[in-house]
Amino acid sequence: HFKLTWLPQGNHPPMNDLLQGNPYSSKCPTRYVLDHIADKWAALIMALLAQQPMRFNALLRQIDGLSQKVLSQTLKRLERDGLVNRKAFATVPVTVEYSMTPLGATLAESLTVVINWAQDNLQVVLDAQQRYDKDRQVAEE
Repeated sequence: HFKLTWLPQGNHPPMNDLLQGNPYSSKCPTRYVLDHIADKWAALIMALLAQQPMRFNALLRQIDGLSQKVLSQTLKRLERDGLVNRKAFATVPVTVEYSMTPLGATLAESLTVVINWAQDNLQVVLDAQQRYDKDRQVAEE
């Protein structure tokens, strides 16, 4: 049985309509998935978890600028989407470890490519932004 974990809770269109979706349509449920995986924090979290399971605070320390609240919300969303596993250990205080699901691992491969592309092309993008800004400034004068 197929469960619609990637849609907001509530009533959903018939399954046939969902599976025949067009991501360019504003009503397509694929956009819910894209909203979740195109998020910079989700991409960075998944790239780290693809390397090894990690605890909450380890993720927080690794990703500079990420708040506890946003990390918690993002992990819950990724877990709901079936991309991340959450395992609690009976310790005092409770220890929680996050890891990739098999589905998440397939996505993490693609996200890692995108992250590497961003690192490899950062200077080219920055140069393009400067050219754009300079051209716009000249045009406005």
